[in-house]
Amino acid sequence: MTETDARHQLTGPDDEAGAERTAPDSTERINVRPQPDAGWRRFAIDVRPLRHPAYRRVFIGNATSFFGTQFTAVAVPVQMYALTKSTLWVGYLGLAGLIPLLIFALWGGALADAVDRRRLLFVSSVLMWVCTLGLLAQAVLRVDSGSLLLVLVAAQSAAVAVSSPTRSAIIPRIVDLDEVPQANTLNYTASTAASVAGPLVAAVLIQYNVAWAYGVDAVTFTVALWAAFRLPAIAPEEGEGGGSRGRLADVMFGLRYLATTPVLLLSFAVDIVAMVLAQPRALFPAISAQRFHGGGIGWLYASIALGSVVAGLTSGWVARVRRQGTALIGAVVVWGLAVAAAGLAHSLWLCVLLLAVGGAADLVSAIYRQTILQTYAPDHLRGRMQGVFTAVVVGGPRLGDLRAGATAVPLGLGAAWVGGGIAASVVAVILAVVFPSLLRYAASRP
Repeated sequence: MTETDARHQLTGPDDEAGAERTAPDSTERINVRPQPDAGWRRFAIDVRPLRHPAYRRVFIGNATSFFGTQFTAVAVPVQMYALTKSTLWVGYLGLAGLIPLLIFALWGGALADAVDRRRLLFVSSVLMWVCTLGLLAQAVLRVDSGSLLLVLVAAQSAAVAVSSPTRSAIIPRIVDLDEVPQANTLNYTASTAASVAGPLVAAVLIQYNVAWAYGVDAVTFTVALWAAFRLPAIAPEEGEGGGSRGRLADVMFGLRYLATTPVLLLSFAVDIVAMVLAQPRALFPAISAQRFHGGGIGWLYASIALGSVVAGLTSGWVARVRRQGTALIGAVVVWGLAVAAAGLAHSLWLCVLLLAVGGAADLVSAIYRQTILQTYAPDHLRGRMQGVFTAVVVGGPRLGDLRAGATAVPLGLGAAWVGGGIAASVVAVILAVVFPSLLRYAASRP
């Protein structure tokens, strides 16, 4: 690919200390510059991307709003069960959230390649906020309708499907390209920490009134709206296949690009392998009941996220790795083996520890997968690639739950858990050996 040193100036309503720079053109590869930090600073999370005002606001907005969304994530199923006394209706919430995400993620990515990404992010965020206000209103007014909950969840999910790829496609434009790994680390660490703390606080509020949980989400989400509004204009760069208008043809162009780009295609493939084959979440209740005498279910569910948080806080080394493709494969292998080892553990705390190791590896793989996607794909296709990424991230774990539950019936709990982890590691290695382009990928060259 042709390299360029051109930097694009972004101007907008937040023109602080001069115009904020975009990252280099997407065809320029990362040139990682090792920092001379010593001691613990070499491993502490790298916060340098926060020096960019636009990214700093986006980070604060995302972290705050994601903490708030955890309140709604807990409140909606609790309210649905209270209204219907039916676990089937609670299950419908999963479908109501999943189907719009899978449908609209690809279209949302195409839109992100067609229009000003700042405007699209703001509009889709407003739609998400309106849905949250709708949830708050129905709780305050005691509408007591399970069907209305399904409609609001589906509408909110459709808005998320547009905002998520747009937000991710923006990141390489508001930080230096060699800071994309650090920016992704900050984002993943903050969101994982919120996913641990949010439900704990939400559970306390819901005991008083479910409306309080929706209210917290509505208030915290205003920070994300502020962050999106203060972004400068970010129009997609021109390129072959650019000029997207969000049509089906534009979506198909993005999929053809992905199919003919082995590095990106394999990064998606190993992620699907990791989630579908090794995800043990659906087996936690059975393991808790059969092996740990009904105890530790909370620790099992929290273990992977806790490992991810610890990995994020000690991730200063991440940006110094040039062989990001090899690191991605290695992280997936560690994830699979850690899950398999946890399935063999008969001590709750050993199982939790091994799952935490898996969570740490999962964070590392997520960082490199997202970084490769954001820096390898040209800017005019980043939205569409992020749309595919959103669909994979959403669908993969759910398929993993289905795989785990279905194989546990004929094979037994232990074989389904351990075998899945081993299979994920083996398949990841086979893919890397048979299709070595991902192994050869380095941060400074394609």
